[in-house]
Amino acid sequence: MMDTIVACRTCGLVQRLENLALGMVAECARCGWRLRTREVGSLGRTAAFTLAALIFYVPANIYPLLQMELYGLHSENTVWQGAKALFERGERLVALIVFLASLVIPFLKLLGLLYLVATVKLRSRGRRWERTWVYRTIDLIGPWAMLDVFLLAILVSLVKLGELATVLPGRGLFAFTAVVVLTILATASFDPVLIWEPEKRP
Repeated sequence: MMDTIVACRTCGLVQRLENLALGMVAECARCGWRLRTREVGSLGRTAAFTLAALIFYVPANIYPLLQMELYGLHSENTVWQGAKALFERGERLVALIVFLASLVIPFLKLLGLLYLVATVKLRSRGRRWERTWVYRTIDLIGPWAMLDVFLLAILVSLVKLGELATVLPGRGLFAFTAVVVLTILATASFDPVLIWEPEKRP
């Protein structure tokens, strides 16, 4: 492969970037900002984190996230039940956002990562532009997957509602937390250069 010309995101210096071997790091010649990294074992880590997140995805959406008791009344809800309740109350837009951002988008994101790992592992030489588009889409929709925001809202409710009612974390909360962490790790572990270098193994 030919060398590429890149601009540093920190200082804007345009410089030539040589092809990196596994385990090497390229830094900006002026400010020292990391331009690119080729980590060893990137593919294996991405696959492990993605599969683990998919495993935890099931209990995270089957079991209730919170259990609340107020004046003798007991309530527990899953993410799906919460979105359904919002829809039934007329908050259709909010229900749609919760459904897409907390259920659909994270699942599609994990499937996309699994697809990228499988095609790189099989040394596929076809549809590289398509796979690059998949990676860019995953990177783009990352902030819109509200798993981490949703988790923070749950933790805040545990603290704030503790004075008014008995609020306990449900069985699904631990799996939901695992999905959040593992999805972030899986996305950060994948090296997109592998899409264009299928002959090289991580």
